[in-house]
Amino acid sequence: MDLNFIKNTAVGAAYRSGEILRSHLGNLEQINKKGPKDLVTAADLASEKQIKETIREKFPGHRIIAEESNAGESVTEGPTWIIDPLDGTTNFAHQLPIFSVSIAFAQNGELKAGVVFNPVTGELFAATHGKGAELNGRAIKISDSRSLSESLLVTGFPYDIREDASPYMEKFSKCLAEAIGVRRLGSAALDLCFVACGRFEGFWEEKLKPWDTAAGTLIAREAGALVTDFSGRPYDICKKELLATNGHIHEDLRLLLAQTS
Repeated sequence: MDLNFIKNTAVGAAYRSGEILRSHLGNLEQINKKGPKDLVTAADLASEKQIKETIREKFPGHRIIAEESNAGESVTEGPTWIIDPLDGTTNFAHQLPIFSVSIAFAQNGELKAGVVFNPVTGELFAATHGKGAELNGRAIKISDSRSLSESLLVTGFPYDIREDASPYMEKFSKCLAEAIGVRRLGSAALDLCFVACGRFEGFWEEKLKPWDTAAGTLIAREAGALVTDFSGRPYDICKKELLATNGHIHEDLRLLLAQTS
């Protein structure tokens, strides 16, 4: 298996999808809702179509799991691509330039390659298993901050937060009291990449989907991040809890999250 060729295929697909997203930015005629706060646009669909066509041209026998289609399929069997054609649709729909294309490749459930691209900033994060992570071709690594009180954190909230916000806000308020600050950007893929390159010391979120986290998880790990669930067990992309840190603050942040209901 040529992981470099797989990564390059993902990079090419991400750049082409970036062009599609930029062409739609500020020009949306219709925005549909999958749920009360879960949006889908023509840009999502066009981006996904392009990515799938690019992958199938090079790897016709590979499975593809994408946010807007095939979402219920298993991610643990054979060579599988896991894609989010537009992570941060709400930001995109409001012309807020914090969104990304996320493309990952897994073999029998093990992440092997990942690419996350912000088409507005031009930042492309990429990693292959065992080869480290990079930003626009330069190696990246996690921050060296050792104290939670000196750490900048980032989080997100699930779409069902309207049903009961209290457990999420309890975690948020505890972390806000202990850290130097907490941000909420709206793209989990970028949140993980920003931990990878040292912009954040930690990221937590619940009820994410495999396409939200697959590429970013590999990039974070390859940059030296520790990625687990809230119990400290190794994270996999089918779990509902994700905690990614620079490792130094991991246990302190994990215990803080565990204290909440």
